[in-house]
Amino acid sequence: MPTLSETHLRNRYRVQPNDANNYETLHGGNLMKWMDELGAMSAMRFSGHTCVTAGVDDLSFHRPVPVGDTVLIEGFVYRAGRTSATVHLRAWRENPRTGETQRTTGSSFTFVAIDEDGDPVSVPELSVETDEERRLREEALEAEN
Repeated sequence: MPTLSETHLRNRYRVQPNDANNYETLHGGNLMKWMDELGAMSAMRFSGHTCVTAGVDDLSFHRPVPVGDTVLIEGFVYRAGRTSATVHLRAWRENPRTGETQRTTGSSFTFVAIDEDGDPVSVPELSVETDEERRLREEALEAEN
């Protein structure tokens, strides 16, 4: 049974001019794509199968990320269904010179595990064992409300 910590991933992306909109800030669609990719990797680590996006809950952009800054994305599985895993995702803008961060985005993405034919397959139960895992899971559940 995989633990929440085993699904916890972080990645950074440098915002380049080709990632930007007309205001020279990160295009929201690019951020959503990066969150989707990290979320899928977390779900695949959890399930042991290829995972595809089934849904996105409340994706809100709270502040822009200018060209030249870094986006830090973090995600982890906090709930499992019969064939699905729900991943809590958060993003921050990060000044690459100072490391200063500001929260920009939060959401939950649901992924379905599939086999080689594209048919849904069962996923394991999620194990939440440590105090830190319980804290992260509670934070994700509270964000749903």
